[in-house]
Amino acid sequence: MPSTQIQWFPGHMAKTRRLITENLGAVDIVIEILDARIPESSRNPEIRRLCKDKPMLTLLSKSSLADPAASDKWRAYYAKQGMHCMFIDSVTGAAVKDIGKAVREILSEKVERYESKGMAGRPLKAMIVGIPNVGKSSLINKLAGQKKARVEDRPGVTTSKQWVSTNVGLELLDMPGVLWPKFEDDFVGESLAITGAIKDQVIDLDRICTVLVGRLRKKYPELLCERYKLGDISQYEGLEDWELVEVIGKKRGFLISGGEINWERTSNILLDEFRAAKIGRITLELPGEEH
Repeated sequence: MPSTQIQWFPGHMAKTRRLITENLGAVDIVIEILDARIPESSRNPEIRRLCKDKPMLTLLSKSSLADPAASDKWRAYYAKQGMHCMFIDSVTGAAVKDIGKAVREILSEKVERYESKGMAGRPLKAMIVGIPNVGKSSLINKLAGQKKARVEDRPGVTTSKQWVSTNVGLELLDMPGVLWPKFEDDFVGESLAITGAIKDQVIDLDRICTVLVGRLRKKYPELLCERYKLGDISQYEGLEDWELVEVIGKKRGFLISGGEINWERTSNILLDEFRAAKIGRITLELPGEEH
């Protein structure tokens, strides 16, 4: 279970910090990829400090899995902060084709200088940064029009930097996805675990599943009840979150000897179905929300 006391991959963070610092001068812009379901929890707080005054475009990926109403709130919030942001989906291809145009708009002065020197159409160079399993490799392959980056639905696949050419006028420098040395609070660590940014093998899946159900009964009770045929959520007011997980396990028939639920199977199913949006399009945090 992630907590403020646990250090996650501090050595990897040091390596990525060094790679970013060493290569920042070789790019025109930094493209930061966040998970649209957990925009703030998926933002590595070190990235903006490392990138300083370098122009930045923030892409909120997996937008087809996120709650559209919540995404509208995040879009307005980031606009108010003066940030350049786009909601995309590397699987469906939503808005991916507009990334090159957005980069050229942000770097319009540099593009004009290139054109004035007879270098119109010169590729712009962008560094891609983001946490593990946020969709960097899928996006790069979409922009390149072919498989350039290794893609798997698990964190930690990209382990070193690589340059990739695209068909949208961008040269991309892909950085390893990495988590920061420690989380500010348990909410962030739990969010990252729920969405799959932290490897399932190093977390307490039963605990994370219980946290997920607790958040869903509070934020999306109708979706939770519909998916698991729970009826009216009000009848479970007296139950703890873990007890509601047991109700779901029994409804699904995930039982072992003695009538107990199979916690491993129940936890895996709940997390898998959340991550695949089978429960519904869900966003786990909103701007300015108290945790």
